[in-house]
Amino acid sequence: MKIDHSQPLEYGTDQNQLNILGFWIFLGAEIMLFATLFTAYFTLEGRTGSGPTPGEIFEITPVLFETLLLLTSSFTIGLGVHAMRLGRKNAMLTFFTITLLLGLAFLGVEIYEFTHYYHVGATYQTSAFTAALLTTLGTHGGHVTLGLFWGTFIILQVKKRGLTPETANKSFIFSLYWHFLDVVWIFIFSFIYLKGMM
Repeated sequence: MKIDHSQPLEYGTDQNQLNILGFWIFLGAEIMLFATLFTAYFTLEGRTGSGPTPGEIFEITPVLFETLLLLTSSFTIGLGVHAMRLGRKNAMLTFFTITLLLGLAFLGVEIYEFTHYYHVGATYQTSAFTAALLTTLGTHGGHVTLGLFWGTFIILQVKKRGLTPETANKSFIFSLYWHFLDVVWIFIFSFIYLKGMM
């Protein structure tokens, strides 16, 4: 395996470069998935039937907390990739671990939020609005859950094998996935929550 030392470690081989390109293509499909969910939500958000409206169920405090947690996790994973490029394995592992803990805290707040919706009568069966809302939030939450498992396996591999072109490539691709989830959340925060509270 020929390693190009003029490139960052995660881009160091032809296979690594293909892996990253392939992941960008995969993210294109993910963008289409979330675009479809947002389109469905915007089409159905006014169809509340006899159920609650967005303004009646959205609470600003947990949403701001979720946003702070995810944006901070985006920063820490960026620090992790930077540490990886400097060859500082322990620093990288620390930042990746902090990222996953922030993601776990985000999920905890989201579970609290779903419980709140259930108690105020906003379920999948309540109205077209609540069904679209819970589907969009649940899909994003499912992606975060997958990311927590994926990130854990990345940490275990780097601990066992060290920083190699292969582990660096996997770690970098995971960081792209995590940043993508943060970008999706910014859209959810801005166009679902803030718009719904106005």
